[in-house]
Amino acid sequence: MKPVIVVHGGAGRIFKEREEGSRAGVARAALRGYGILKQGGSALDAVEEAVRSMEDDPHFNAGCGSVLNEKGEVEMDAIIMDGKTLDSGAVSAVKCIANPIKLARLVMEKTKHMLLTDRGAHLFARAMGIPETPGEKLITERSRERWKKNLEPDSNPEEFQNDYAETCLGRTDRR
Repeated sequence: MKPVIVVHGGAGRIFKEREEGSRAGVARAALRGYGILKQGGSALDAVEEAVRSMEDDPHFNAGCGSVLNEKGEVEMDAIIMDGKTLDSGAVSAVKCIANPIKLARLVMEKTKHMLLTDRGAHLFARAMGIPETPGEKLITERSRERWKKNLEPDSNPEEFQNDYAETCLGRTDRR
């Protein structure tokens, strides 16, 4: 059977100036995941690698490029599931971790828990040897600009985030 992988970069509208980078990022993520499958790797490994690729790409609202919380910090969530066993692992409110998908997988594989959050996730990451990344390295200029706009009186944070959820399989409409 020929391996197949489907990757999407979120849902929502994307502005023209970001379209090319977003499409290239989705293609790059799919190719990384596909490469693992083609070499006989597991679907779980392929998914983790595809997500990691998007977490490292500032075009996406994941890892580097995440939307900032009200304090101006990157605070992320990630979840992963093994389709064969239905085991899953998740992290929430994670800070200073470049690839929270890796941490979510470790939660699934190394604990009896399904979800670790905030301080517990941080302590677990440290125990698992996941390197910390300074929060500033995960903040893009675009994220900071959006955060500042959201702080203005009478701002509509949802309006400013509309283009932040990238294309879904290259689709730019909101169907």
